[in-house]
Amino acid sequence: MADSAADDKTLALYDEQHVVTYTRLLQAESEGADWREVARKVLNAYDSHVVRAKWVTEEGRLLRGAGSN
Repeated sequence: MADSAADDKTLALYDEQHVVTYTRLLQAESEGADWREVARKVLNAYDSHVVRAKWVTEEGRLLRGAGSN
């Protein structure tokens, strides 16, 4: 997921790649779901991104620099 959705006035590849997510978001909104619950269930915004952030900084060395040990 990008930080924000595409905002073009035409369908973008991003839209095609996220059509299932869009559908789930619209369904959740129509049901009055709390956005925090939606983010957790539909976007996996917290759990999966925290796990990945830990990996890229600890194992992937993203923020430590390529030459660091």
